[in-house]
Amino acid sequence: MDKKSVLFICTGNSVRSQMAEALLRHFGGQQFEVYSAGFTPAGIHRYTKQVLGEIGIKIDSQYSQHVDEYRPRPFDYVIVLCEVAALSCPTFPGSAERINWFIDDPIRVIGSDERRLMAFQITRNILKERVMKFITEKGTPAATR
Repeated sequence: MDKKSVLFICTGNSVRSQMAEALLRHFGGQQFEVYSAGFTPAGIHRYTKQVLGEIGIKIDSQYSQHVDEYRPRPFDYVIVLCEVAALSCPTFPGSAERINWFIDDPIRVIGSDERRLMAFQITRNILKERVMKFITEKGTPAATR
């Protein structure tokens, strides 16, 4: 079975795209080859690691990358996670299907640590729901795997 390649893009590649990459890799099994990148890579936010860890997903091997690292590579799907990235999103070789999943950046939430952590948990939950729907719609049905 050929894996479908997916690139998640957001601005900093520190929260949303990292979460989406980890969630699709975890729940999509061997169906997808998954990457993430940003326009101003900022390192993975500590809450990103924490909220993924809460659901049993470790991302120790992931790191922030610049979108330019992937410009020469074709993808089956390019999923853009914020409007800022959508404005700068490059084209990639081949015929990638571009999908927009605009999700608010939890880094922008101000207040107590509890409030900020909750924003990251909400973002994780939204992304998990979208990833599961993506797997259902774009993945290989279980009967043919």
